[in-house]
Amino acid sequence: MIDRLAWAALALIHALPALALFNPALISRLYGVAPGDGSFLLLHHRAALFACIVILCLWAAAVPGVRRAASVITAVSMLSFLILWQGAGRPAALRSIAVADLVGLVPLGLALWRAWR
Repeated sequence: MIDRLAWAALALIHALPALALFNPALISRLYGVAPGDGSFLLLHHRAALFACIVILCLWAAAVPGVRRAASVITAVSMLSFLILWQGAGRPAALRSIAVADLVGLVPLGLALWRAWR
């Protein structure tokens, strides 16, 4: 039960940026990037990758056999953003994303521990 809750929390954390795949207007609201900006396409693609992470987390919630791989992929996604954000001087425009990932470290830590114990 606790495993499923941790994976569901991780899926939820990634759901909003994943929704930008289907509602590109969210890209402007989440990241402050206008549709004509060259970065918009990259962020739209990023939303597709987040959709994959949501699917993977939901799959891990249901199927214990995928939890190790899912934990590594989810950890790389979350930790790499936090490291890059820190290295970029912690830009205020991306603070809410960093906070979401920081909060997500709790269920991620639990998921990692339970998958690899």
